[in-house]
Amino acid sequence: MRKLLLTLLILVLIGAGIFFSLPSLLDRKMNSVAHPAPYHASDSAEKLHDSLFVADLHNDALLWQRDLLDRATYGHSDLPRLLDGHVGLEVFSTVTKTPRNLNYESNAADTDNITLLIMAQRWPRATWTSLLERALYQSQKLQQAVADSEGRMVLIRTRGDLQAFMETWRRDPKHLAALLATEGLQPLEGQLDNVDRLYDAGFRIAGLTHFFDNEVGGSAHGLNKGGLTPFGHKVIARLEQKGMLVDLAHASKALIDDVLKVSSRPLLVSHTGVAGTCPGPRNLSDAHIQGIAATGGLIGIGYWETAVCETSVGAIVRAIRYTADKVGVEHVALGSDFNGTVHTPFDTTGLAQITEGLQRAGFSNTDIAAIMGGNVQRLLMRTLPE
Repeated sequence: MRKLLLTLLILVLIGAGIFFSLPSLLDRKMNSVAHPAPYHASDSAEKLHDSLFVADLHNDALLWQRDLLDRATYGHSDLPRLLDGHVGLEVFSTVTKTPRNLNYESNAADTDNITLLIMAQRWPRATWTSLLERALYQSQKLQQAVADSEGRMVLIRTRGDLQAFMETWRRDPKHLAALLATEGLQPLEGQLDNVDRLYDAGFRIAGLTHFFDNEVGGSAHGLNKGGLTPFGHKVIARLEQKGMLVDLAHASKALIDDVLKVSSRPLLVSHTGVAGTCPGPRNLSDAHIQGIAATGGLIGIGYWETAVCETSVGAIVRAIRYTADKVGVEHVALGSDFNGTVHTPFDTTGLAQITEGLQRAGFSNTDIAAIMGGNVQRLLMRTLPE
């Protein structure tokens, strides 16, 4: 009997070891790069890149158990590597639920991959059953990293915060501004007042949907792919009242159409491709590119294959060029989707390769500065709460 109990204990310990090591194994496997660092660009591109304020509109690092302040040897980014890549502003998004057998075509909302992942990462028990608590916990993770960063990272909540940060950054670029965003508004859990809870926790960008339809509206990957629900209309009004940017990444075509009709503020697509260079369920049509630009908004071009149809700098630049030619350089930005279970050409230390690609594509230095981060800075100075 004693041997049996000992054997069972050993098996339990082995199983627990495998379970708790699984997130790290998944992170290493699913957040990969085509080529390892170091990355090289031309001398002129490196010189120009080192003068740029670089901004990235989408990063899912908060989902994983890596410490943002420590340099990792896997995944796409952390504070040391962001600073090495000359990134001045990063939008950190909060993933709260993804469906099993996730795909780009059609997903139901009745399953969830994230619960076991967060249990294995020892998140607080409240997050096991509440999507709102998952979002709030990730905001706490970011705020703790900011507090522990010795001033190298600053959470941006207001225009004043960003203005003060820019003055600091101009003196010393080894600083990072951080913004909080949601990957879908399922954390509202159907309650309008939860918009206020997200706002109070520091969220300033709200992605409406992720890989499934929710109470707000349809996903490009959902079952129904509908437009704004009656609840969704109330949510848009509350988001605009709070001064939060609406993000249409992953939104269904009907949802994009509906939001374009009712929105009175600039709209954002944080990480996407465009159908003109890479057809796909979530990549923007020319009409939607033009509609979003007409609001004064921005389109963040992604780096992964489904967004741009190749894992290459050239494909990223082609999507940027196409979008700029359609609506103007002032409406284009970067939206990496780093750490979002994507395979990319490089990690964040390789961003000078995009600068070089833009030079080769004939963009001026002024245009490159706008695309690489100036447009994001301008939009936030216009739309953040005072």
